[in-house]
Amino acid sequence: MYGSENNREDSEPTAFRRAEKNYKLYYDNNASFKNKKNKKPKPVDLTEVLDFKSILECHHRNCELPHGVIVLQDKFNSPVFSLQNHPGFYFIPGALSIEKQCDLIRESLVDFPQPPNRTNHNAIYGPIHNLFLAAKEGKVLVEGKSLITSNEPSLDSGCRDGEEWKFTTEKEASLRKCKSVSGSSLLRKLRWSTLGLQFDWSNRNYNVSLQHNKIPEALCELAKQLAKPALPAGVEFQPEAAIVNYFASGDTLGGHLDDMEADWSKPIVSLSLGCKAIFLLGGKSREDAPIAMFLRSGDVVLMAGEARECFHGVPRIFTDKENAGIDHLETHLTHEDDLCFLQYIQTSRININIRQVF
Repeated sequence: MYGSENNREDSEPTAFRRAEKNYKLYYDNNASFKNKKNKKPKPVDLTEVLDFKSILECHHRNCELPHGVIVLQDKFNSPVFSLQNHPGFYFIPGALSIEKQCDLIRESLVDFPQPPNRTNHNAIYGPIHNLFLAAKEGKVLVEGKSLITSNEPSLDSGCRDGEEWKFTTEKEASLRKCKSVSGSSLLRKLRWSTLGLQFDWSNRNYNVSLQHNKIPEALCELAKQLAKPALPAGVEFQPEAAIVNYFASGDTLGGHLDDMEADWSKPIVSLSLGCKAIFLLGGKSREDAPIAMFLRSGDVVLMAGEARECFHGVPRIFTDKENAGIDHLETHLTHEDDLCFLQYIQTSRININIRQVF
């Protein structure tokens, strides 16, 4: 899972690696741009990228489909597309309502990173409680043993190897010579969280002995419904684990296989939220040239059976106004309480992939 060839070879790149480099975000090196924030992204040719939103619109108009694209009928509430040369791969454009997208964005930032769910921050800081709230309130995470007693309560704490970390105010943190990091920085560096059965990244497998909560019931029921097109009639998907990936501008997910689950006939149910991305679907070898397609907020991808053996990855997300594709979220997240979520998602993408482990 999540193995990448980025460290292997640039002298003789594989077909998959060449496609990754083709779509990756690069900036113009013009000396007139003083920093990355002001640099202009280099243009990229997107003419070969499959756009299932356009395919769906065309299908509604005249029932035409591009060569190699198949539509499944009577399987779901909306059309489900598959690819002739990639059995087990299914694409459901716009499967999630705007309301559901907004709910999942809120949950992904507030609830899903909460302990006992693990995140990429656990290795350094231990479990961190209320990260999104701390970032919103301008809190700072500091080593708890360096804190003086304060009348102002901390939000919560984490611990690792006897160390204790706590959120506190910037003013209090400045009074102490200790390690510290802002909540906003930690939020921006949040890359993944795990729900349900916890994945042990050091051993590249699930560890049933790690403390965990079950996947939220609403997310389980959603995944069960979405998984139906990839399953025989009468077979039900049993969500047992999920990985939530958080992408910022310039972030990528290298070509990999999701191969840690016992039964590959059961699909991975992948939900896209936020800024538009390019998804690469390759073959069973990195030498197989991948197909590129857009992933928009609300799209759902299912990968089951033979598709589970195919390398796939995300080489690019689009955070610029013209290409991000989140106008519908911007018009929906207008309440004062939602502005913090809107500010985050305007430059980010969230992916929730749900799995049956056993």
